[in-house]
Amino acid sequence: MSSAPTSSAVVTRFAPSPTGYLHIGGARTALFNWLFARHHGGQFLLRIEDTDRARSTPEASEAILDGLRWLGLDWDGAPISQFERAPRHAEIAQQMLAQGHAYRCYSTPEEITAWREANPNRPFLSPWRDATEPQQDRPFAIRLRAPREGQTVIADAVQGDVTFRNDQLDDMVLLRSDGTPTYMHAVVVDDHDMGVTHVIRGDDHLTNAARQAQIYDAMGWPRPVFAHIPLIHGTDGKKLSKRHGAVGLHEYAVLGYPAAAMRNYLARLGWSHGDDELFTDAQAQEWFTLDGIGRAPARLDFKKLEHVSGWHIARMSETELLAELDRYLDAAEHPRLTQRQIERLRPILPALQAKAKTLPALLEQARFALIERPIVPDERAAAALDTVSRGMLITLTAALRTASWSRDELEQAAKSVAEANGLGLGKIASPLRAALAGTSSTPSVFDMMLALGRDEALARLQDQAGQDPLSQPAADGAGISEGNRNG
Repeated sequence: MSSAPTSSAVVTRFAPSPTGYLHIGGARTALFNWLFARHHGGQFLLRIEDTDRARSTPEASEAILDGLRWLGLDWDGAPISQFERAPRHAEIAQQMLAQGHAYRCYSTPEEITAWREANPNRPFLSPWRDATEPQQDRPFAIRLRAPREGQTVIADAVQGDVTFRNDQLDDMVLLRSDGTPTYMHAVVVDDHDMGVTHVIRGDDHLTNAARQAQIYDAMGWPRPVFAHIPLIHGTDGKKLSKRHGAVGLHEYAVLGYPAAAMRNYLARLGWSHGDDELFTDAQAQEWFTLDGIGRAPARLDFKKLEHVSGWHIARMSETELLAELDRYLDAAEHPRLTQRQIERLRPILPALQAKAKTLPALLEQARFALIERPIVPDERAAAALDTVSRGMLITLTAALRTASWSRDELEQAAKSVAEANGLGLGKIASPLRAALAGTSSTPSVFDMMLALGRDEALARLQDQAGQDPLSQPAADGAGISEGNRNG
């Protein structure tokens, strides 16, 4: 194990391949690298491993950057393109060849396939490893001259010392016969040139570390500290896949989990700080060390995620929450809230955010403030608007005309009407909900009335009571979209 580095020495990196969306596992890897770098006051670098030109696209690269931005992870410097560094990769391969750390392999793909079929479960041994004379006019790959005896030991900061027998590792290709570098070689050259001190990545790369360590050793370069983190599994303990639900980071944005909640939740997937489950970014950066990463796979748990999400929503300022709602609506491709809707929403936000687990759930509870007249009750709400109920609404509307529009007076007026009809307050609450929101699942009726204001609330009550609406102008055309209604 390596000792703790000095603050100025730490450089981590996240190196995704731009062949699709940013997987939640990749997002967690990026987060761990970011937290570790920020904990030590170091650098967090970004490298796009776009050497697979057939599958890498600019759109996928931008999607990854957008995902990191949404998650709130800032990187130092400009993102580096691995493809653009191909000449440097070739230069090092040629240098290794000249120093005797690599050799020319003239074996054809057909010959290699035939050898593997004849020698199952054995690493490929090139017949050209010890050849001394170059073959003229024949294509060749450049292979690493890896040690055949002894062991390669990876001192992993998470897994402990992991030992690989050298006779089980082949002489990997550094430069293909067409002159292009392999991924395994390019990664080492890039990490060295970028000054990466800590390689924090999934434990599916653990075998790669053994091969890459041999390149570091051949070049006389110091190895970085390796830290291979267990993968994320589904609730059934199997490797995470689409059958377990959302696996792309963008899907969580569309589901309405705030970025701060995702950072908190992802940090706890495989890392811990005592029994702390809920924490801020500042706490995560202060606490994060590699010692806190466990060796067992983490399991995705949507119930825990909702709990974390609710905790963060409840603690947001109004400005933060409105910004998160904008980001959610953008991700879900719904129109943003109008200024009229925001003004109605503001008074009710504290009550809503104290209970909401996700942003769509908050918007669903806020639906009454986002829609415009005429309110069309759903089937259940309409059942609460019988003749007796409408009569009570008429009486209540008259009483509310002269109320001061404080919560106490609103409650007292409703209670008086209910008592005059020999009923409890709850009996008038149901038709009130139906009239004000058109649904039976809403915040407190009095919170809704205060948020809507006197004129709008009375107009909605009169609409359902069967009277003529107030003379004030009706909706100005600003209404919640269908997507917002469904939240």
